[in-house]
Amino acid sequence: MNGKIIGIVLVLTGIIAGAGLYYLQVYGFYEDVDFDVPNEIEMVSIVSGAPEPLLVQALQAIDADSSPIRFRACFETDVSLAMLTETFVGLEPVAPRNAPPWFECFDAEALGAEIEAGTALTFLGQKNVHFGVDRIVAITEDGRGYIWHELNDCGEKAYDGTIVGEECPKRDTE
Repeated sequence: MNGKIIGIVLVLTGIIAGAGLYYLQVYGFYEDVDFDVPNEIEMVSIVSGAPEPLLVQALQAIDADSSPIRFRACFETDVSLAMLTETFVGLEPVAPRNAPPWFECFDAEALGAEIEAGTALTFLGQKNVHFGVDRIVAITEDGRGYIWHELNDCGEKAYDGTIVGEECPKRDTE
């Protein structure tokens, strides 16, 4: 009899822990992001090498303090891909990171297919938005835009234990 009770307690504990872990990964810690300028994102200019504003519509974003790569955003723009490629720093195609399923505007699978097909292009939004993390912006032919964070070379080295080296910026210790 005691063995059954212990078994039931262990199974229930496992179910509760699994449900809690799922909730924290998919829903927990995320918050809506308020931008300094509500309808503006930044992308790195070819000319200045610094982030410069791009006016957008329908901007929605989420982020979590638990990880520097949890940021996701969606927006719309009227600027053509031709104009964007002449103005902002383009990147080799980068596969987007998944977003929580409840953040419906960000469909990483569909976006990845568009990037692969060449109907969406990726740009550098900001270098080292957090230590070792770059902000990536993808924009489709029809003006839908997406933003996520991706580890850069310094971030990959820092998080896999490789010696970072002098080419990487100093890490904030706050």
